[in-house]
Amino acid sequence: MSASPPEGGGGVEDGRRRGGDPLSSRRRSADMAWPEHFVEAVAAQVAVNAAASDGRLAAAPAIATFFQVCSAWRAVSQSEMLWQDITGRIWRRQRRLAESWQIEFARLHCTGRNFRSRRSTHSLLLPATSPLLACCCLALSDRHLAAGFLDGNVRLFDIPNGDAGPIATYHSHPEGDRLGRFSQTVSGLLFLSGPGRLVFACKDGNIHVADIEHPISGSSRRACVGNLVEDGTLVDFTGNDRWWVGLFAGVPGRSWHVWDVATEELMYVGGALTDPDAVLGWHMLTDLDGPTVARARMAAPGYVVGCTSSKIQVMDINDPGDVVNELELVRGCIVDSMDGCEGLAIAVDWFGTAKVYSVPELEEVGWFNVSRRADQDQGQHRDLVRKVGCMNWGYAIVCCYGRIRVYDVVEGKFLYSFMERIGEVRVMAVNDRFVAAWSNETGLHLWDFQTLQ
Repeated sequence: MSASPPEGGGGVEDGRRRGGDPLSSRRRSADMAWPEHFVEAVAAQVAVNAAASDGRLAAAPAIATFFQVCSAWRAVSQSEMLWQDITGRIWRRQRRLAESWQIEFARLHCTGRNFRSRRSTHSLLLPATSPLLACCCLALSDRHLAAGFLDGNVRLFDIPNGDAGPIATYHSHPEGDRLGRFSQTVSGLLFLSGPGRLVFACKDGNIHVADIEHPISGSSRRACVGNLVEDGTLVDFTGNDRWWVGLFAGVPGRSWHVWDVATEELMYVGGALTDPDAVLGWHMLTDLDGPTVARARMAAPGYVVGCTSSKIQVMDINDPGDVVNELELVRGCIVDSMDGCEGLAIAVDWFGTAKVYSVPELEEVGWFNVSRRADQDQGQHRDLVRKVGCMNWGYAIVCCYGRIRVYDVVEGKFLYSFMERIGEVRVMAVNDRFVAAWSNETGLHLWDFQTLQ
């Protein structure tokens, strides 16, 4: 018969310490011996899993807890490659503004947290003058805000110091006002990375490029010449570093135009998305207060989303003309409240219901009502009120009854209203840090969500 081990004294093999053995004799966990690259991979996956289950703001607490395991793992937390990987996967950032990727991740987290809790600073960048000099489109980058106006001019602001006034004003190059007083009105704006450039297009189809690294007022060039008679009115303009995309209305079968950015050559013309709205397209050249005919947005890599009051369409931008999905909107759409980014598109119908769709599938992934709370506050009929909206990585920002309200796109719930009352909003834009809005009553406003940490 074998002897039983002494009471309370197991062997080292079973993972327990003998009574007189020092702590250092305990076998270390295999976790402590993981190579650095393996710890980095696990840390990144912890952050990604937390963001997928509880939202992007959950990534930072999760990874902070992970690095508390031991000093060896905390040392891995200084890896720039790790933070670059996490920042790209969580916040979709490919270039940093801060001095390191770890600081960049912290900056984005703090900005997102401020966005969630309504912590921002507000500035009036430009007062309103007259309806005939109203702003009609906005674009935001990390450093600049561009505002396009009815008179064909574009004003560039250096933000967050935009309250000092525009740093440059660019002019369109008209060839005469032959087909309406608003043919030179700016239809769309976009910033190109690499060598800093601002691209803007007018309703007559002309496309202009300006250098914003060395901004000089009036120093834009006309890259493409439009043809109103052959193409109709350019009702919206979008794109990225590879493609420019124009959405036209007025001539059947010529809704989509796609240009190659590198050569500035027209690569594709076709599509019937705006054919039912051809008459409205022509009216945009003469009617200041007419409805918005259509919107176009680069909602996901390789895909552009077009929306009219009756239809949403997704086109494969790498194969122009290939319509991958299309959705008829039975209840109609308020085109001013359509936007898209990071694989999602949002559209608000005439009853105030905002629906969120995946791109390119156009499957409904969420919804919320933007009018119910406004109706409770104002007691007005929702169908008679204009709603203007936009979205960024996690939030929808909608103006209704003169109040700007923020909704969580994923959860579909109302979060808060902006403190400032700026009047009825005509156009809005948002990115992960700024919200910009123009009101014909008060002018151009900017909210910065990064300044308070």
